[in-house]
Amino acid sequence: MTNRGAPTPPIEFSSDAALVTEHFADAAVVVPDDVLARLRDACAAVSADSGDTAEAGRDWWPLAMHWAMDGQTPARAGAVCTPSSTEEVAALLRVCNDARIPVTPVAGRSGVCGASVPVFGGVGLDLTGLKGIVDVDDASLLVNVRAGTFGDVFEDDLRAQYGLTCGHWPQSIALSTIGGWVACRGAGQYSTRYGKIEDIVRGLEVVLADGTVVHTGGRGPRQAVGPDLNQLFVGSEGTLGVITEAQFRAHPVPTGEGRAAYGFDSFAAGLEACRLILRADANPAVLRLYDARESRRHFDTPRGQAVLLVLDEADQALVDGNLAVIADACNRVGAEVLDSHLLDHWLETRNDVAGLEKAVRGGIVVDTTEISGRWRDLPAIYDAVVAAMDAVPGIIACTSHQSHAYTDGACLYFTWAGAAQDDGVEAWYRRGWDTVTNTVLAHGGALSHHHGVGLNRGRFLVDAMGQPAFDLLASVKRALDPNGILNPGKFFADTPWGQVPWQ
Repeated sequence: MTNRGAPTPPIEFSSDAALVTEHFADAAVVVPDDVLARLRDACAAVSADSGDTAEAGRDWWPLAMHWAMDGQTPARAGAVCTPSSTEEVAALLRVCNDARIPVTPVAGRSGVCGASVPVFGGVGLDLTGLKGIVDVDDASLLVNVRAGTFGDVFEDDLRAQYGLTCGHWPQSIALSTIGGWVACRGAGQYSTRYGKIEDIVRGLEVVLADGTVVHTGGRGPRQAVGPDLNQLFVGSEGTLGVITEAQFRAHPVPTGEGRAAYGFDSFAAGLEACRLILRADANPAVLRLYDARESRRHFDTPRGQAVLLVLDEADQALVDGNLAVIADACNRVGAEVLDSHLLDHWLETRNDVAGLEKAVRGGIVVDTTEISGRWRDLPAIYDAVVAAMDAVPGIIACTSHQSHAYTDGACLYFTWAGAAQDDGVEAWYRRGWDTVTNTVLAHGGALSHHHGVGLNRGRFLVDAMGQPAFDLLASVKRALDPNGILNPGKFFADTPWGQVPWQ
């Protein structure tokens, strides 16, 4: 059950939230009383309640769920501030920058990599007070919305009041906010038609560490006025600035729909069909290929068969054209036509995350690792990751599906689970992540497709980007946040308060 329009905790603490301890307690920066008083002058809603700070100290990082059962939150801010305007955000940041207090922007806290964990304490900047649609330009199909607006509320209001959609449907839509989508460079389940969030964003309002408010983009399409500053902040996870408002591209609510399903003798054959579909410029909303293990688990299909689900929505003529291209590509690879009612099951269960808590409570270590790669590399990446994970002691399963596709490649989404060995949950979890990630990078894949970096992927960043590119990113950080107060510990291991604990 989700808390509509508010954060949903991933799992209950084993004790009262006010009594839990911090896993990263040694790194915490205390907020002095005089600074706390200044924060209360700047913002009407400031809480230092131990229960509030414990809840705000975690997100949906699966490892933190295991800690919760041990009566721990990953970290605890000294205060949680919930501004209701951009002006309050700017005032809060000025106070923290002046006092050298770390600030961790949070909202829905639905991330699964620890990006919103305040590892150095300080201030938790809760942006859920910034909510609602600000403006809709129907003629230009643009919508401005505040960063703390939850995804399901935003989409429902946009459809009901304006007959429009942004087409962004992440699995976490009821758990996440639009600011989180932008900050973590998220992807929705219909991305093959509508694009990832970086394709949807047209403008941003961002508050810098010193309280300066900047506006990027938003004045017209395809501007040739220097680099695209929107993309400087998209995916920055609150380390370069705090996103307070976004302008998105919108679409009329679609009038047509089409569905199809196909079976393949191998995952590689299914990937080849997807490649041919994108090569022909077809762009169905959903093009979702499950390997044989996931196909059997989700759909009870014959052993060894990989299942492709297709769903499209647009003007019916466009849908029909896409389905014809898809049918031709699948036929060329020798696919079996399956019952399209398989889509019904997927639509009914696609946002169900209850299985994660059940597994954690059963003592199982489980996570998902999404990556991307070129079409030429994906079959080898898939084979290598599954083989490497199958060799890890204690592994129960490693499966994969292809969930977002483009003309040059696609996203592979690995799900893996296992039983912790003698060295414990953290060590086994880290071994799993090291195995998947190092195998992907060794075979030419990208570190992440849509979950971002957070705490969990930070140790891989230099290898993934290359040292010169990483150094360039670090120089941008120093220019925009010279005191290092914004979400310290994410991306950059060196902070004014020491090394990041998890790295």
